[in-house]
Amino acid sequence: MSKMFLILLSIFLVSLALLACQHGKRRRDYWRRRGVPHLPPHPILGSLTFLQRENPSVWMRRMYDKFRSPYVGIWLFWRPALIINCPDIARNVLVKDASVFKDRFLSSGKSDPIGALNLFTVKDPLWSSLRRRLTVVFTSHRLRALHALTADSCNHLVHRIYNEIQQNKYTDLRVLFADFTTDITGCASFGLSGSATLTGHSAMRRVTQHFMGYSALRGLCWSSIFFCPQLVDIFGFSLFPESATKYFREIFRTVVEKRGGYDRKIDEPRDLLDALLKIRQESLNDKEEISEDVLIAQAAIFVEGGFDTSAAAMTYTIYELAFHPEIQNKMYEEILEAKNQYGVEGLDANVLSDLKYFNCVIKEVTRKYSSMGWLDRIASQDYKIDENLTIAAGTPVYVNAIGMHYDPDYFPNPSKFNPDRFLPENEKNIKPFTFMPFGEGPRSCIGKRFGLQTMRYGLAHVLLHYEVRPVPGAPTPSRAKIDKRGMFLMPGEPLYVHYIPRCDK
Repeated sequence: MSKMFLILLSIFLVSLALLACQHGKRRRDYWRRRGVPHLPPHPILGSLTFLQRENPSVWMRRMYDKFRSPYVGIWLFWRPALIINCPDIARNVLVKDASVFKDRFLSSGKSDPIGALNLFTVKDPLWSSLRRRLTVVFTSHRLRALHALTADSCNHLVHRIYNEIQQNKYTDLRVLFADFTTDITGCASFGLSGSATLTGHSAMRRVTQHFMGYSALRGLCWSSIFFCPQLVDIFGFSLFPESATKYFREIFRTVVEKRGGYDRKIDEPRDLLDALLKIRQESLNDKEEISEDVLIAQAAIFVEGGFDTSAAAMTYTIYELAFHPEIQNKMYEEILEAKNQYGVEGLDANVLSDLKYFNCVIKEVTRKYSSMGWLDRIASQDYKIDENLTIAAGTPVYVNAIGMHYDPDYFPNPSKFNPDRFLPENEKNIKPFTFMPFGEGPRSCIGKRFGLQTMRYGLAHVLLHYEVRPVPGAPTPSRAKIDKRGMFLMPGEPLYVHYIPRCDK
């Protein structure tokens, strides 16, 4: 470890120790006095002793199973917070009383404009303004315009796998699909064509590879952003690496200039970048100040938030299918029937979204492997959770979506990969607010349609051309490691499958 990191870590720990001593016994008794189930907090880390040792989603599941109560009290270092395990309370927080919980708790601080001003982290009222204006980009109509781009990337993906079969040299699934999703998100957000799907290399892919990398300092940075934002400005942490921020600024300005500058009239945005330029123009007319950094922040989070989550979901889908040939074959037959009816070029967003069993499989993957299985909010005022508990303004709240996804009362035998749960006749019996892979309410994932469209295209083309089988000796999906160091649920080890070319593709 570098000397600078050790100095920062020492200052970090000393600061926490001093704050912990200051709050002391009063904080330790906080949830006990309110009759809320909880574990005794660590004197410095509070409930966050799992950080860098266990994935947050795995920890959330463990907390759910341990207490089996509507809510659990925790401490974010010295700060009280509440985990919500009840779908009815979740509905209140996310939808019914969303006006009280408009903001996420996480923040990247004032010293990091690109990280702090994006739709994922930004606070209200700027969030409301951006969300309203960006929603138009993610309608089904707008996303259909990406058909040609996505289809080209799918062809490159199929060819890439063919080349690897010939060389008997395979790429880790997460890396392979991250190459694919980087090309699509990079072009959709920055208008930048890439060759990563075919070659594994591009300028944008170098940036997203950096996102996927890990260091102890980066882990400390992300832990602070998600669970102790007060430390972000103190230590100058940032959501994106400095090199990524510099690249995003350069490429954004270059593409804007090539498209005719900020003043070019835009009637119908063709992609996210056009929509961002139109937002700036509208804000000037409305005498609102939308800085260039705000625009760049939206494009950057679209890449960062979209490429790896979609890649991980595709990874887990292919890996599960390799171990469940009967499910894979049923899914393939449905896709093949659609191809025979509409042709390969006719497998567009509308056709793929209507494939019943195909989409049951995707829903089951997102149930088991929700990339962010907890939904953080912060109460803007004192709030009555139920007849027994009122939380104070400023209390962070975590809706434990992944915990409910694995509750056998809602999803029997929850560790089993069973797409039949989501067949129409079964899905209607799923209790509302127990299945939330993309969140719920006004602050649900704005990129849901885009992410699902990317997954559908890529998976359909891979399965039309190849049968996938397990690699001998590979761990089963339930035994595959989960990344312990990141904030999102991702594979913690390389995952591979064998590809068998289909004769009737």
